[in-house]
This record gives sequence, structure tokens and C-alpha cells, in this order.
Amino acid sequence: MIAGRDLRGVNAIVTGGYSGLGLETVRALAGAGAHVTVPVRDEVKAAAALASLPGAVSGTIAVDRLDLADPDTVAAFGRRYVTSGRALHVLVNNAAVMANPLSRDTAGHESQFATNHLGHFRLVAALWPALVAAAGARVVQLSSIGHRRSPVVFDDIDFQHRPYDKWAAYGQSKTANSLFAVELDRRGQAHGVRAFAVHPGGIMTDLQRHLPREEQIAMGWMDEHGTLNPAFKTPAQGAATSVWCATAPELAGRGGVYCEDCDIAAIVPDDAATWTGVRQYAIDPEAARRLWTVSEAMTGLTVPA
Repeated sequence: MIAGRDLRGVNAIVTGGYSGLGLETVRALAGAGAHVTVPVRDEVKAAAALASLPGAVSGTIAVDRLDLADPDTVAAFGRRYVTSGRALHVLVNNAAVMANPLSRDTAGHESQFATNHLGHFRLVAALWPALVAAAGARVVQLSSIGHRRSPVVFDDIDFQHRPYDKWAAYGQSKTANSLFAVELDRRGQAHGVRAFAVHPGGIMTDLQRHLPREEQIAMGWMDEHGTLNPAFKTPAQGAATSVWCATAPELAGRGGVYCEDCDIAAIVPDDAATWTGVRQYAIDPEAARRLWTVSEAMTGLTVPA
């Protein structure tokens, strides 16, 4: 996806960029010459993971402190980046949690929605001046085919009035990621900021850390011997669509779309039984605008229209 591209002079940020898909995304972008900043919670772990990449030695890969579940660190990271005077050409919102037991952030929001969506909403708000300064920035928001498990349940986003279901919560957060890209693209076009949602495919990474082996076998992700389902991608294959959305010339002038397998995905009915394509509720512009309003109220932040 990036062969032959020269990204020297391009500044990028990749959340979750020191493991799994994020690490491969950093490898590709930095390998093409981009300067990549990796926001991290654990600087020691991140440094060890990134040490093998050429950019860690040449200085084109840098790390900085950020915890998506901690609004103060998101705001502080944004201030540091913006005051550095650097434009931000590519933002890949890659970090996520999946199917964890019920937990809440300090404001009481369900943790998968809070981390996967609200954390990245705050990050975009904090980095907005740097994105606008790029005069052609792209925001790549990692969603998932898991969005098929639930739309955003606006009447009870935080599971205050319904039983907690870890997969419904994950699905809701991934639908939110897709809707975020739709509305961000609408708002950002006048400023040269375009946004894309990405389903990377099934990949075995640290994202599965909350899932018992028995559950993964029952879902068909692996057999009893630990052999992965052959439909699974490698992390590098999974990162390919993120890299494509971040750099592909053929996407110039495009945005607000959901992508998979290095292409714009087909739109399928909300009750489709397939594990491909994007459900209509995940790209609905009215739902996207409603989510934006709700997100502003939850975070106390706004991004200029």
C-alpha cells in the first residue's frame, strides 16, 4: 500500500502504535520517511517495542505521554504538540479496548465507549489546530466489523439501565468510531481535514487480552490446538487499510467513508448476516451529528464546524 511513496516532511501520530496493528502502521509510515509520534501510557514497554524500527534510531519515531482514558493527559499531549508548531498531516486513531468486564472512567462512562470513542474525540479536539495547519490532513479512525453487534444506544450509552454486555458495548463503541469519521469529515472538509473509518479485519493481537482461550475457540477464532482460523490476517495485513486511507492518492477529495481490505466497503442492510460491509446505521449522517452533540456534552469540548 505504501510502496514507492515518499513521506518525508509528513508528520503523523498513531495511537496504540507500539503493539499489533499500530506497530505495523508506524513501521510503514516511518519506513516511508514520515516523522511519527507514538502516544504511550508505558514508555518503557513502548521503547522496547519500537527499538527494532529504523526510525527509533534515526529519530523519525518519537514517543510522548498519553492515556486515552485520562482526559488530563489527552489535553496535555495536545497542548505539547500544538505549541511545538508542527502541522499534523496524518492522525491514526488506532488504540482500543475490547470485550472487557464492566468498568467506568472517572466521569462514570462505560470504559469501551470512553476509551475507543471519547478518548479519540478529545484527542482530535486537542490537536485540531495542528490538523488544520496541515492543509490536507487525514484522520484514520479504526472501527471494526464488530459494529454489527450494536448501533449507538443513545438512550443508555453507559449501560446504566440495561444489563452490561461486553460485546454490545464493544459494538456500540465501534459504531461510534465510524459515525465519528462521518461527522468529522463533514466538519473538517472546509479546513482540508478528511476522515476515514477502517475495519482492519480479524487479527490476533493484544486486543484479545480480555478473552479466555475457551471463548476464542467457541467463536471459531482458533482450534483447540491454538491454530488460528485461516481467515485471520497478520498484523501487517491488517494495518494495510489504515496505511491506504492515510496515504492513498486515489482518496484525495474523498472522506467520510468506511473502508476494508484497502477499498471502500459496500453498504449492507442493518440486519445483514455477513461479516463484511458497513451497516447503514454506522454511517448515518443524522446519527453522526447526534453522536457529535452527545460527545461534546460528555467531554465539554468542541471542534469548530
